[in-house]
Amino acid sequence: MELIQKTTNVDFLGRRRLALIVSSALILIGVASLAVRGLNFGIDFTGGTLVEVSYAESVEIGTVRQTLRSGGFEDAVVQYFGTSRDVMVRLPVTGEKASAELSSAIMEALRQPYGERLAEQSRGTVQRCESGPGGAVADCKVQMRRVEFVGPQVGRELTEQGGLAMIYALIAILAYVAVRFEWRFAIGSVVALIHDVLVTVGLFSLLQLEFSLPVLAAVLAVIGYSLNDTIVVFDRIRENFRKMRKASPVEIMNRSINQTLRRTLLTSLTTLLVLLALFFFGGEVIHGFATALIIGVVVGSYSSIFVASPMVLALGVSREDMLPVEKEGADHEQILP
Repeated sequence: MELIQKTTNVDFLGRRRLALIVSSALILIGVASLAVRGLNFGIDFTGGTLVEVSYAESVEIGTVRQTLRSGGFEDAVVQYFGTSRDVMVRLPVTGEKASAELSSAIMEALRQPYGERLAEQSRGTVQRCESGPGGAVADCKVQMRRVEFVGPQVGRELTEQGGLAMIYALIAILAYVAVRFEWRFAIGSVVALIHDVLVTVGLFSLLQLEFSLPVLAAVLAVIGYSLNDTIVVFDRIRENFRKMRKASPVEIMNRSINQTLRRTLLTSLTTLLVLLALFFFGGEVIHGFATALIIGVVVGSYSSIFVASPMVLALGVSREDMLPVEKEGADHEQILP
C-alpha cells in the first residue's frame, strides 16, 4: 500500500489519441523533410577532405571563410573545433586535386594573410615557416594538425552498412522481446523504436544538422536506450496482469506506467544532464553525437509511455496472454514413494 500511495495516478492511456496525433505529425513532418531536403551528410558519407588547423591566436570564423574564398575555395565549410584558435575546414569531394595537394593549397591560402610560406626544412608535428623580407624561419602562426580524406565509394558503403545495422538491430529486438514477453509486446517495442529513429533522423533533416558517423552511432544507442526503458514498463505490465485480476487492461497498463514513471524520469534526467554537459562543453567533435542522444532520450522516454503500451493495447493483449502455460498432464502427476 505504501508503494501505491507514493506513485502517481495519471491517465496516460486516456491521452493515447492525442499522443497518436502528435507522433503522426512529427513523423510526417520528418519523412516529408527527408523526401524533400534529405539529410545533411558529413564527409564520412559523401566523401571529401577535412583539415584541422590551429592558430597561434584567436581568429574570427568569418575572416577564415573570406580568406578561403579569396583562395578559390568557395565550397569550404569552416567551423570552430573546440576553441577559438582551432578551426576545422571541410571540402566536398573533387576530382581536380588529390587530397595531399588540396590540403597544401588550403594551408597556403590560410597562411597568405600572415605572409608565411612553409620552410623546406620543416619537419615533425610543428611546422616552420619563412616570413618577412629576410626569410626568417619561425613556428608557423597557422599549423595543420590533421588531414582526413574519405572517398565517395567509402561514403556509399557507410550509408548502406549504417542502414543495414539499424534494420538488423530492429529484427534482433523483435525476436528478443517476442521470446521474453509475447508477440504483441514485440511489435509494440519495435513500433516505438521505429518511431524514435524516424523522429530523431527527421529532426536532423528538418534542421539540416550534419549527419555523420558519430550521429549514426548515437541513433543506434538511442535504440538501445529506448528499448531498455520500454522493457522496464513491459515487465511491470506483465507482473500486474498476474496480480490485478479484476482490473481491465487499460487500468493495469496505467498503473504499471505510473509505478515506473519515477524511475523513467530519474534515468532520463540524469542522462540528459551528462548529455547537456557534452553538448555545451564537449567541443565540435561530439556536438552532433550529443544532439542526437538528447533528442533520442527525450523521444525515447515519450515513446515508452505513449507509443509502446498503446500499441500493445491496440493489438488486444489480455490477461490470458500473460499467464504461464500449464504443462500438459500436470493435474495427473503422481507422487512416487
